[in-house]
Parts: sequence; structure tokens; C-alpha cells
Amino acid sequence: MKIQIDQKEFERFIEYEQIKKRIRLIGIEINVAYEGRKPLFLAVLNGSFMFLGDLMKQIEVASEVSFIKLKSYNGTSRDEQIREMIGLDVSLRGREVIIVEDIIDSGNSLNHTLNLVKAQQPASVAVCTLLLKPDAVQHRFNNLAYIGFEIKNEFVVGYGLDYNGLGRNFRDIYKESSSQ
Repeated sequence: MKIQIDQKEFERFIEYEQIKKRIRLIGIEINVAYEGRKPLFLAVLNGSFMFLGDLMKQIEVASEVSFIKLKSYNGTSRDEQIREMIGLDVSLRGREVIIVEDIIDSGNSLNHTLNLVKAQQPASVAVCTLLLKPDAVQHRFNNLAYIGFEIKNEFVVGYGLDYNGLGRNFRDIYKESSSQ
């Protein structure tokens, strides 16, 4: 199946059923790792909203949720400058924090988020991402604890990910067609 967004064509890449199965497994891992603890899930908007919603349905340990909103893309190209649209509104001091990302490609947004979080001296920080592009990452991260799927360095939309603000609503994840 193919979709078109602003003259770009995308083909189905990861079906929603696969995404749900992987999220169930991540939920089990988090429930085991945080049993008897109370983590704070810090979701990076806008892209992580669908992932976070489905992930939280799998979380059985006491937990809290907060959000930050960053902007790092201009169309399909990454901006070097990360802009905070909504900043942290909760103290993280002494807390166990799980950063929830939709995708890690260059790692610039995650690096920015980690700096914000670590400045507040949390007890621990783990990263949970739906997608990881290992070939695109430009930073070293030692706290990538939960990864849904590793993908090639391709532009993807759907399941919260967008192109020019469009496509977030698709249940499946689509990659840009190579016949462009």
C-alpha cells in the first residue's frame, strides 16, 4: 500500500500489528525493570504521542507522565538548532526518568533532551524509542534501554511521525518510496 503526502510517495514499511507486538514486549521489559518503583515517562512531542499512548496501556507499575515539545525538522531535513516549544514543567531531581521518543536519527534532539534532564539530577535516565537509525546517529548514548525497531536511514511517516505536519494519523509506518 502506498500513500502520498505533499507530492511525496510513501510505501508501507511497518504494519500496526507489528508495532503493537513490539510495544507489548517493551511494556513487559519496563514492568519487570521498574517493579516496585515509580518512573516518570517524559514524552517528546509531537511524534511520540501514539507510541506513548500504546505503551502506557502496557505499563502496570505506578508511574507518571510529562511532556516536552521540541522542533528539529524542517520538512525532511534536520535542523541543527533544536528549539523547545514546550519545556519541562516538573522537577526530575531524584526521579527515575524514562525518555520516550518516536525516533532517534541524528540524535540531536535526544542529546538536547538528555542535557535538560541530567541538569535536574534525576536518580536514573533510560531512553525508550520506537525507531532507531543506527547509521544516522551522531552521538554516543549509553542509556538506550528500550528500542522498538532499528531501521535504515530512510525518511518515515505515520504512527505519530510526520512530513510537514501531515501523516501522523496513519496506524502503519511508511517509508519514502525509492522511485522518487
